[in-house]
Amino acid sequence: MQWLAVLVAPFIGSFLGVLIRRLPRGEPVGWTRSACETCAGALGARDLLPIVSFLALRGRCRACRAPISGFHLAIELAAVVVALGAVALAPEPQLVWAGCVLGWWLLALAWIDARHMLLPDALTLPLILAGLGVTWLDDPVTVPAHALGAAAGYLAFRAVGVCYARLRGRDGLGEGDAKLLAAGGAWVGWQPLAVLVLVAALTALAVGLGIAVYRRRLERDLALPFGPFIAVALWLIWFWQSGAL
Repeated sequence: MQWLAVLVAPFIGSFLGVLIRRLPRGEPVGWTRSACETCAGALGARDLLPIVSFLALRGRCRACRAPISGFHLAIELAAVVVALGAVALAPEPQLVWAGCVLGWWLLALAWIDARHMLLPDALTLPLILAGLGVTWLDDPVTVPAHALGAAAGYLAFRAVGVCYARLRGRDGLGEGDAKLLAAGGAWVGWQPLAVLVLVAALTALAVGLGIAVYRRRLERDLALPFGPFIAVALWLIWFWQSGAL
């Protein structure tokens, strides 16, 4: 049954692609028909098969032959990777779908933040409720600890963000980061939050240093979205807490 998640993953990835492109622009996600970005021609069912259509059309629009952005293929493949990771890491079959939902949700958030330096409330706030809901289904006794984790994650990051802004005169951690960490607390509880932040920070530091080495200079004002690093750390720590790692 858990392999069904891998089969539906490309379709989830296709939807995530629409979400990632439209949500930050304030466009409707589910009620407009997909169309070619060059000729505006409506796409038929055979043009919308995840991964298969892109490869069959060799990355070009059927009507105008304009190149199709590789973003669509990338997000669909990324959704498959998330599903494969959940199947491989989940210690119990019933945790596969929870791991997939968390992973796909975080994938969308990370991609939007990487593109726009934005973590939309429309995704972060429901993720908090989803974390508490999964906790209640798995072990209702731990719900208070996870609710405390959500509150602690938000308040801690908001405090750090406010202090940073006052000391440096510019924002360093946005409110979206605080809400994403609150979601992390809802999913894993308050105890692993310090480890989650440490893993995310060290990963961000490593990436920042890698960029500096690549560019052969260290930019004092280099801005990195922190959301993707929180997302990766949260997904891995959730599986670690479940006994997979």
